[in-house]
Amino acid sequence: MQTLLSYLFPWRYAGLIRQFVMREFQARYRQSVLGVLWAFLTPLLMLGVYTLVFRFVFRLRWGGADTDSNLSFALQMYAGLAVFNFFAECVNRAPRLVLDQPHLVKKVIFPLEILAWVNALAALVHLAVALLLLLLFGAWDRGALPLSVLALPLVWLALLPLCVGLGWLLAAIGTYVRDVSQVLGLLVSLMMFLSPIFFPLEALPAAVRPWMFLNPLALTISQTRRVLLDGQWPDWPPLAIHLIACCAIAMLGAAFFRLARKGFADVV
Repeated sequence: MQTLLSYLFPWRYAGLIRQFVMREFQARYRQSVLGVLWAFLTPLLMLGVYTLVFRFVFRLRWGGADTDSNLSFALQMYAGLAVFNFFAECVNRAPRLVLDQPHLVKKVIFPLEILAWVNALAALVHLAVALLLLLLFGAWDRGALPLSVLALPLVWLALLPLCVGLGWLLAAIGTYVRDVSQVLGLLVSLMMFLSPIFFPLEALPAAVRPWMFLNPLALTISQTRRVLLDGQWPDWPPLAIHLIACCAIAMLGAAFFRLARKGFADVV
């Protein structure tokens, strides 16, 4: 029986994970006219739509400021959207990770636990594209990037164990309960508007702000803006606590998946 450490640190399957990630990424854009360019065009188009609606239709100002440019407003939103889109992509696909691979469950001895890693790492490619766009437009808007941007990988570090852990948990539950995907789609859509994507945390009443951090994305989104757009270094203690909590979720997800996988072949 594989240990939890082999789930959390799948070094022995690094080559296999890399092959599956490449196959997953290529399959998404195969036979499309623009191919991989869609990885850049999709976030740009969505950003344009959100900026048009919130900036020009609802005439919102970020944090009530009247001096921010349209690009600055767009970057504030995109910093939150980049984090949320990565999370949503991982979570929405998670319940069907095992269901969509019945041949791996029934016909061969395959390390099913790597499917959650493949799912998260494939989504990480789109997060990398979002990062590139944030850096390019951030440098254009401000003339130069702040030194604090070097801390951004550490700000995003907790997203990986969070999404992999939820991937194991939701894949195990979704294999037995097929309605999970439908319910999860509604919850993720709701979470989008309960996350500080379209508003800064400072816009909330002081009594409500601590409760916002029950949302696992709130701290990451706020700290992303802090290091990338405000030029400040992260608030390290909360980030450390958040990372520990996300690692605990990963361990819980791994333990649940290892227990539940014994019956996968009977229900797939």
